Amino acid sequence: MKSNHSQSRRTFIKNTGIAFAGISIVPRHVLGKGFIPPSDKLNIAGIGVGGKGQSDIAEFAKSPNVNIVALCDVDDRQSVTSRENFPKATYYHDFREMLEKERKNIDAVSVSTPDHTHAIAAYKAMEMGKHVYVQKPLTHDIWEARMLTEAAKKFKVVTQMGNQGGSGDGVRKMKEIYNTGIIGEVHTVQCWTNRAIWPQALQAPTKKNDIPNGLHWDLWLGTAEMRDYNDAYLPFDWRGWSDFGTGALGDMACHIMDPVYRILPILYPSQVECSVSDSFKGKFEVADYPKSFPNSSKIHLSYPRTDGKGTIKVSWMDGGLLPERPDELGDDESLGNWDGGVLFIGSKGKLMADCYGANPRLLPLSLNEQFEVEETIARVPEGHYLQWVNACIAGYGNAETSSSFDYAGPFTESILIGNLALKAYFEVDPNAKNQGFWGGNKYYGRKRLLWDAENMKITNFEPANQFVKRNYREGWSL
Repeated sequence: MKSNHSQSRRTFIKNTGIAFAGISIVPRHVLGKGFIPPSDKLNIAGIGVGGKGQSDIAEFAKSPNVNIVALCDVDDRQSVTSRENFPKATYYHDFREMLEKERKNIDAVSVSTPDHTHAIAAYKAMEMGKHVYVQKPLTHDIWEARMLTEAAKKFKVVTQMGNQGGSGDGVRKMKEIYNTGIIGEVHTVQCWTNRAIWPQALQAPTKKNDIPNGLHWDLWLGTAEMRDYNDAYLPFDWRGWSDFGTGALGDMACHIMDPVYRILPILYPSQVECSVSDSFKGKFEVADYPKSFPNSSKIHLSYPRTDGKGTIKVSWMDGGLLPERPDELGDDESLGNWDGGVLFIGSKGKLMADCYGANPRLLPLSLNEQFEVEETIARVPEGHYLQWVNACIAGYGNAETSSSFDYAGPFTESILIGNLALKAYFEVDPNAKNQGFWGGNKYYGRKRLLWDAENMKITNFEPANQFVKRNYREGWSL
């Protein structure tokens, strides 16, 4: 399958280059000392401006070349600070209305909504020719990630996914260490996180709570099927509900697995399997897939190497589960950091980093005292946010971003295949009745799924394919 992902990786590993260097933007007209007229600034609109969206918009505004011209949020309570910080920005509740009314005023859009709204908001903005920054994970579904990847190319817009570690020094230093060959060929990778830090493994709520003042519940639901409002969903706990969020994997893998996908010669996995713990608190019903992610899970992915030299096994653990402690790591030495970590296991040695690819180090740690690596990959001193701002001003094709959708799209697909496995875990195999599992029904959880990446399809268990692409509620479409 053709993909720009390999080109992005080649750019990343250039020994010299400007792909990730700071870009100096010179305004078309500069009047007076440092004055940049509004017509020469990048006009940005924010969709979802509370929580993470609040800090996203604030980061963009640090550039003197940015105007925040419009804000959109479905919850007036969450958007208070952003509205106070940018009182001149027009405020909307429906991003579709905002995009239509502000079409001529907006150059770029930042999307920081719950996961289930990422794709539809970003696509509509790109369709209008607007550059987009979308918080991680890029999308809620695998199909959506493919659609956004293709849309970025079709509409020729500058894109960036919000996995900030992708522009960090850590992942670049990790690549430089890897390039020396000191750990040999990587055959196994372990990734882990302490998430989830929100409630999971719950039955879907049945109680109807009063909709809080200032919350536009129908708009918040967006693409998801209609249901009564319940306090269990908001303002943060939506991450644990599969109709809205993508669980611990979706929240953290874009940070923790970024070095894996950015450094190693892989594209899409060919196989996935999982196991879970405390997957559903309460009565188990064979016909009812729980709408909540498990408290903890293990996901195992098998990636064919793009150079044809075998496969790389990548394991993901969340909910406090950890990989086996490396023999080379001392008892008083940290395995990753509080948020999690990643461990490359090669034919000659091991390389570990914290969340975001930070603090890469060889094992045993004593090796780092005698090993120096030359800095060969350009850094991003302006950071992830302003890198995107500068690239937008430079124009499509004139500057690169660390997590453009040609990289972030396939990466997100790769991650969401793990969630597909989790969602399919309780699906009944209709051809395997009375096998002694779970009251007479055999479940997928005992099976490895085979993935056809080109066609976005599980080839050996058809019920799992319902999770490649969900059905949108009437009135919402991509």
